[in-house]
Amino acid sequence: MNSPFTTIALIGKHKNPEIAIPLLNLAEYLTGKNYKILLDHLTASHICSDKYPVLSLEEIGGQADLAVVVGGDGTMLNIARMLVSYDVPLIGINQGRLGFLTDLSVDTMFETLDEMLAGKYTTERRMLLFAEIIRDGVSVFGSLALNDVVLYRGMSSGMIEFEVRVNNEYVNTLRSDGLIVTTPTGSTAYALSSGGPILHPSLDLIALVPVCPHTLSNRPIVIGPDASVEIQMHSAANVRINCDSHSCYDLEQTDNIIVRRFPKTVRLLHSVNHSYYRMLREKLGWSEFP
Repeated sequence: MNSPFTTIALIGKHKNPEIAIPLLNLAEYLTGKNYKILLDHLTASHICSDKYPVLSLEEIGGQADLAVVVGGDGTMLNIARMLVSYDVPLIGINQGRLGFLTDLSVDTMFETLDEMLAGKYTTERRMLLFAEIIRDGVSVFGSLALNDVVLYRGMSSGMIEFEVRVNNEYVNTLRSDGLIVTTPTGSTAYALSSGGPILHPSLDLIALVPVCPHTLSNRPIVIGPDASVEIQMHSAANVRINCDSHSCYDLEQTDNIIVRRFPKTVRLLHSVNHSYYRMLREKLGWSEFP
């Protein structure tokens, strides 16, 4: 076996019984190729097999050379955040809808994985954000985001008002339904539907995208990767913040939200035939004619 990898973790979408057969087939296939297979405990509960070691994600981070994620983009976002500190490379096999991050097909996964495990792959580094809430001088919340940090008005029907600063310099006071602070990875998610720009993943940049601003001249702005974004609430009734639609927190009137780049990056592996522009055409329906 001539491969840069020896120990491979298989991680599947939580609470999705449809992944059981592809995961079990993949585990048996890779075992037949003499790879050591690890399962996280949630994945193991789906496939009902005791043939493979079952570990926590923290243990997988310390032992695996590679993690293969079977699921959708949401699954990949969760696993990427949890394994980023271990620098374990990730391969995504799509069992979701769009598959911007999980770009391998279940139908061709064996052939594609054979090539990638033999060293025929490209590596892509993706930046993350770290969001922190400061309340009365004390940090009360902190979370990572591979896609975006979103400030939004929760269940309220009115707009929210807040002040935005970048590197301690005043930018504007915004009245809107919210604000999206996005990475290049998240630029094809919620930020795209709010009129934000698509940022190529090879760029380390941050975009600030207002959601339904009251003043239409408030447009998205792209800033440098090392900028510190500070959001000061002016009105905070029913206002929340979430990171990758996962970690949420309710805000209060005097809260400060600070968003900055996380020092570590996620390592994604793609087949040598992977094309970001082809993926955009296919996922977003570009160049299609009626």
